[in-house]
Amino acid sequence: MGLGMARTLLRDGFSVIGFDVTAESQARAAASGVTIVASQAELFEACQTIILSLPTAKHVRGVLIGEGGLATRDIDPRLVIDTTTSEPDVTREIDATLRLQGHILIDAPVSGGPAGANSGNLTMMVGGAEADVARAKPILASLGGKITHVGPVGAGHAVKIVNNMLVASHLLTMSEAIRLGNAAGVTTDNLIAALNAGSGRSAISEVNYPKWVMNGAFDSGFTMGLMRKDVRLAMSLAREKDVSLPVCALAGHIWAASDEVLGDDADFNRITECAPDRAGEKA
Repeated sequence: MGLGMARTLLRDGFSVIGFDVTAESQARAAASGVTIVASQAELFEACQTIILSLPTAKHVRGVLIGEGGLATRDIDPRLVIDTTTSEPDVTREIDATLRLQGHILIDAPVSGGPAGANSGNLTMMVGGAEADVARAKPILASLGGKITHVGPVGAGHAVKIVNNMLVASHLLTMSEAIRLGNAAGVTTDNLIAALNAGSGRSAISEVNYPKWVMNGAFDSGFTMGLMRKDVRLAMSLAREKDVSLPVCALAGHIWAASDEVLGDDADFNRITECAPDRAGEKA
């Protein structure tokens, strides 16, 4: 995702400086025109705006307020745009620390996968103060096709967790719908066409099934491991906020149990191949 966003920014005329912990990622970025620096300290010094695309909240915390992080540097205030799918309360904690030094944090998690990142058509759920979001708007406009300001810092990450919780659940309910329709004698093609013309449609029926499931491609660029992580975040957030989610909790159980047959590197759409009534067992 980070590389796709870098390519989009370069195409739109921005100067992009990058850092990654792996030499392979650095090489790919350099080949795309990104100027690579040897450390995150060099990146902090060189960039007025810092965009993060990291695996987890732990990594974001480390980069921004951990040892050698942005908060430890004696530099002028920076604008930080965090596109990671992260944890709202951790984001607010980081924001409070950074603001003591004048830094601005915007949480802008994204949806749309590698294709959206490369084309500049990501959906972005943005959290931050109005003035701060306005300052970030030129960059957000380059990266996103649909940009929604959903509230103060942390709100973007909350919405992204809710979004991915719904995607994870919709994949399971859609796979059940397909099984039921097939059992009643309706082909998958006809069922999808009818559902997409009716009120039962969703992004899963309109995009995921035709693009990655029905043709057996399973190459969306988003993995089982990443979705399992996001589902765990949703379940953890529900516990922290004392919100009962019985339907989504069942979906979370199925996603967790699927690791018996689907490794973390498998495409996340392959969850449709698991039988929900026998979690972890291929249908």
